[in-house]
Amino acid sequence: MARRASTTAIGSIVDADLSEVGAGKEGWLVSNPNLLTALDTHYVAIANKSIVIVTGWSSGESDRVRILPELSPIEAEYISAIEWLVFGDDVRGLAIGTSSGYLMVYSLEGRLIHRQRIYFARIIKLRVRGTKRDLQHDTSSEEVCVVLPGVIARFDGSDIQLLQWSIRENQSQFWDQNQSEPVGTHNSHAKIPYQLWNVNKYGACADAAITGVMPPPLMEVQSSQRYYCAVTVGEDAVISAFRLSEDKSRSLVGAILSKVVPATFSTIASVTKLLWRSDSQTPKAKEEKIQSFARASPLTCLKDHPRKGEKLTLSPSGTLAAITDSLGRILLLDTQARVVVRLWKGYRDASCLFMEMLVNKDTASSSSNYYGAVKSDYCLCLAIHAPRKGIIEVWQMRTGPRLVSVPCSKGSKMLQPTYRFGTSTESSLYSPLEVFILNGDSGQLFVLNKTLR
Repeated sequence: MARRASTTAIGSIVDADLSEVGAGKEGWLVSNPNLLTALDTHYVAIANKSIVIVTGWSSGESDRVRILPELSPIEAEYISAIEWLVFGDDVRGLAIGTSSGYLMVYSLEGRLIHRQRIYFARIIKLRVRGTKRDLQHDTSSEEVCVVLPGVIARFDGSDIQLLQWSIRENQSQFWDQNQSEPVGTHNSHAKIPYQLWNVNKYGACADAAITGVMPPPLMEVQSSQRYYCAVTVGEDAVISAFRLSEDKSRSLVGAILSKVVPATFSTIASVTKLLWRSDSQTPKAKEEKIQSFARASPLTCLKDHPRKGEKLTLSPSGTLAAITDSLGRILLLDTQARVVVRLWKGYRDASCLFMEMLVNKDTASSSSNYYGAVKSDYCLCLAIHAPRKGIIEVWQMRTGPRLVSVPCSKGSKMLQPTYRFGTSTESSLYSPLEVFILNGDSGQLFVLNKTLR
């Protein structure tokens, strides 16, 4: 009996002209460390330092959009992160992070919807996450996490979803009016509120994530504010964890100084202006202000020189994190207990993504309709792409066996569609977490099969 294939071809990007981002050379998709890729259910975005190409991979979605963000030549600004923002089923935008700390959101037609500066540093990663109310979570939560070296910013999902109205309006204007307005025209919007934390106590981080809500410290007065847990990886500390508070005040002395010092300085400055008034004063440009940091308390730290943390991947619930390091190891971290519960060795340059699979043969075969499976039928797994071995392995969580090993061509990259804002879990149809494989050389897109027979 022939063995069932572990992957299924579902799309292609061969019809798109991707020469501007390096296509045409063997291994172009993975050989350039500055090449960024983001996948959606219908589109794929590929970016180098100065340009983003958006093209469809599914049937009927072959349009190509070229986005040229306005970057500062003085600061040598470049594109450092991209991610999709998907609202419901038909509204989507592309979030772009830059080396100067700017977050920009573009519509699918290539028009700038929003732009604001997060911090004066390079944006490393944009993470879109959401957890729904279930037996493990008392409340639902949606967020966009912006990772910078030693800094984490968090946008609440309710604030980010306000952008969908601007994207809808832009889409209607795009179809109703002529193309007299150039692509990339900026629409002015107020800044979206966000929270900012400094997490560089153990050195600048190479990657980080907010894993979820955590209880307040012991002996602390209960309040309505939330506390978040953040996990960072980097060169000085392989793994470190922080408790993030919404409170921006640090201490009583700090609060007094924050009130007294500005008032005193203002008084001295006013007196000085009166004494040294000059008719030839020239107005100075107003400096751009970044909001103050909220309180971040260190919880734990793992230092193991010369090991360095490189990349971090979160499970859908945020309770597990897969961390790759410079020694070719993959650590599975329990983010609630902050303990490493599993370790893989011999996976240099590896990348990881969590996925869900139907591993119970009886459940899979007894179901008359495959798409009628519910969430409890699926098992959480970790897909590990080992490019030096040329394979993708799928391991059952947390301590389960290796379920499958899939040959993977050189020049391929593992991708995963971003979280969709506003999705409901009340529907009887459950959409499992999937992992896709994009082969840059052939242009084919595959999906790892969710069943084992």
